[in-house]
Amino acid sequence: MAQQWYEPFNFTEWLKRAFSFLNIAVLIITAMFVFSEFRFDWFEKMAGSYLASTNELRPQIGPIWEKGKQTSNAHQYLNAIISKKEKTQKNVRKAASFSDLASSILPGEWVTLESREFKALYLSLQRAAALKVIEPAQLVWLLNNDTLDRIFCEGTQKGINIYFIDDQNRVIKKIELANADISSLETGVKPIDGHLSDMPEFQGRIYRANDFFKALFTLPKDIIPDLISHPEVLLRQDGKITHVGIWNESKNGYIRLGFELETNGVTQVIFVNGREWAVWQLSLNLKGNSN
Repeated sequence: MAQQWYEPFNFTEWLKRAFSFLNIAVLIITAMFVFSEFRFDWFEKMAGSYLASTNELRPQIGPIWEKGKQTSNAHQYLNAIISKKEKTQKNVRKAASFSDLASSILPGEWVTLESREFKALYLSLQRAAALKVIEPAQLVWLLNNDTLDRIFCEGTQKGINIYFIDDQNRVIKKIELANADISSLETGVKPIDGHLSDMPEFQGRIYRANDFFKALFTLPKDIIPDLISHPEVLLRQDGKITHVGIWNESKNGYIRLGFELETNGVTQVIFVNGREWAVWQLSLNLKGNSN
């Protein structure tokens, strides 16, 4: 009996068992399921309904997907930073003036300057303007100092800062250049409308032009170049100097002198810096003449 159950004796017996009612019923039911799925998509709908009902219980973003996306975003952000840095550095290399340099660097950005690049920007200025940035002798010392490692330029809201860094990562020299100062350095000093008497910094120290120059020429000749360090600024003006004022404080070893000019009925003031010690010598002469 057991042998007849498991092993048919012949092909006919095998066909009877293969096409039995139970096997045919299973085949028909399976075909109906498959056909109904293709026709009505009931399995997808059921699975979708289940996923929708359990959506709140599942994390919004899978940890593997989230990690992969964050990594991709980080690579894109890093590539953008590198590309922007390279573009900024390229613009700095092309800078022909300090104004070009300042316009190439956004606030918070840092770029490295080669010594020859800073030297070229410095030499692009007129001598009078270059002196306001840094003394030539000091710049020669900085550029030839064995401890100088690199020069950094930082963009700020007002302009640029330039740092000379030694091999110990210390700042040897810092130069701050505001955009307004850069424009003034490169375009030259321009007079402003107004009178010296309207400027409180000159009050009590305003003299007629004749008295000023009379006291000036009583000084030794070697002092005069330090007193009016850049006379070409005054020589470029068309107006007549009527009054001269002396600023009431010094800055970086200089005292500002204000020259009041009249040009076609318009009164303007132009400023020139003088060495502090030379201005004090002149002030003593002016006080002596007034007494």
